[in-house]
Amino acid sequence: MTSSLLVFNVAVLAALGYFWIRWHVSKREEFIRTEPFPPGLLDKLAAKRPELALKDRQLVARALRQFFLAYLKSGRKFVSMPSQLADDLWHEFILYTRHYQAYCGKAFGGYLHHTPVVVLGVNQRDNAGLRRVWWHCCREENIDPRSPTRLPLLFALDGKFSLADGFRYAADCAALRKGGDGKVYCGGDFAGSGGGDGSDGFGDSGSDGGCGGGCGGGD
Repeated sequence: MTSSLLVFNVAVLAALGYFWIRWHVSKREEFIRTEPFPPGLLDKLAAKRPELALKDRQLVARALRQFFLAYLKSGRKFVSMPSQLADDLWHEFILYTRHYQAYCGKAFGGYLHHTPVVVLGVNQRDNAGLRRVWWHCCREENIDPRSPTRLPLLFALDGKFSLADGFRYAADCAALRKGGDGKVYCGGDFAGSGGGDGSDGFGDSGSDGGCGGGCGGGD
């Protein structure tokens, strides 16, 4: 076999591998977007958050799917949960142990573990897990992660319902800086200096040194 033919064969195999991976990821994305959550799950959330109407709980479910998509698209690296409401639903979902395990297998190819809530800090740019989620949620909603004009659903959720124990974010960094509200975090700060896919340049550790996120999970 000549060297040029060998190079050609390697290139073909690489291309086939790339398209196979993309097809596989697209099937997992479709599953996350469309697979129904287990019966009664939203009722469990209602018991914890009785102020939420059914349509509100359905919105929380949509936000949780957004978090799952961010985890998948990040290459199953560590991700931080930016919403207390979505985290509440995630907790309830995990209690459906067999259903959750089967869901993770089909959605991610492995179990998405849940790690304890992180301590809020002052350096948003250090929080690699939160930055990954921010980047992919913005891309999901066609928002520029470095200069957002609005918040993606997962980051807007707690503020929308004025959740007392939730996390609050703002898209307008200039107004936030001027107001000096230390309890609200600027979404644009999470864009960081990573690569265009939202993962390059981000640390892979399971520990978060930054702020603005709740529980997390991943490898």
